[in-house]
Amino acid sequence: MKPIPPFPSYRDRYLPAMTPARIASLPDKQWAPVILATGAIEQHGPHLPVAVDALMGQVWLSLALARLPAGASCYVAPPITIGKSNEHTGFPGTLIISKGTLRELLLATARQLRAWGFRQLAVINTHGGNISVLRYTLREITETIGLRADVLRAEVKQEISEQESTYGFHAGEVETSWMLAAAGHLVRMVEARCEYPAQIDDPGELRPEAAPATFSWATKDVSRTGIMGNAPIATAEKGRRWLEAGADRYAALIAELCSRGRSSADEG
Repeated sequence: MKPIPPFPSYRDRYLPAMTPARIASLPDKQWAPVILATGAIEQHGPHLPVAVDALMGQVWLSLALARLPAGASCYVAPPITIGKSNEHTGFPGTLIISKGTLRELLLATARQLRAWGFRQLAVINTHGGNISVLRYTLREITETIGLRADVLRAEVKQEISEQESTYGFHAGEVETSWMLAAAGHLVRMVEARCEYPAQIDDPGELRPEAAPATFSWATKDVSRTGIMGNAPIATAEKGRRWLEAGADRYAALIAELCSRGRSSADEG
């Protein structure tokens, strides 16, 4: 399997790298989506860097944009690298912005993109704590700013246990495998641990994540290490496979946005 290329590799699409004259003259702003990565800087256990979520936004962009078909034009906004990470309060290395600050950053970006002439915004989000704020703010952006806005969701089936799927939602097998594949020199597998907040056969349906009934949680209340998952079984090979599959899906979603946007612009 070919190695993951170094990132970022999309500078020709990166809006902050362009002069004002080039941005003004872009011919496809009416339909080409602008991709915004939203992530976080927060603890990911003793074995991973605190920038996992922020780094993964750049990894997905680099891999997905390299897969776009000819004619699928899009651009990249400056990322929002610090997120709403208050659930990780108490662990060194975590930076936190409030839900209000995250919302204002999203709104400010959207207003400027609209003023530059763009009509479509797509978010690649790599931090679960941002999701609720993204959901209502992107709806507001669409309704009040006039910029079509949504989150890209590249759902990929991963070959992991039911226990890991249910309770391995932070710094576990999946995230550690991604990082081993994308930036293995930043991973300290000697420090990797297996720790779950609960077991799959525990009674009841209340879960901390991805369940019909969930509860609010703080990492320090459910994990000693900051890990929620089985980090030691992660491998770079699994990470590469999952990254490639996710990048294929992101590329398809972005290409679909391009096609839909161009059709709408032609009709208008």
